[in-house]
Amino acid sequence: MATDVLVRCDDCSYEETFGSLRAARTALDDHERNTAHSLDWYIGGLSGGVERAADDAGVCGRERCGKPDSSLLDREAARSTGGGSP
Repeated sequence: MATDVLVRCDDCSYEETFGSLRAARTALDDHERNTAHSLDWYIGGLSGGVERAADDAGVCGRERCGKPDSSLLDREAARSTGGGSP
C-alpha cells in the first residue's frame, strides 16, 4: 500500500491528496504560511515497511507496545543520544 495523505482546509476550498508524507507536509506548511489558514491532514495508509517499523518501535505510546528484539531498531544508538528508555 502506498502512502495516501489528504490535506484539507476548512477556511477555503483547498484540498489535495499526496502520495508521500513529505509532499503533504510541504503543501500544508506552504498553505498555512501563505494564507494563515489552519489545515488538517488525514493519513489513509502507509507502506507496509513504514507500518511495520512503527509497530516495532511502539509509536502508539503505550508501555511495552513495541518489539524490543526488532531488527529495525537500534536501541544502543537511541540510548547514546538520550532517546532510549532506561
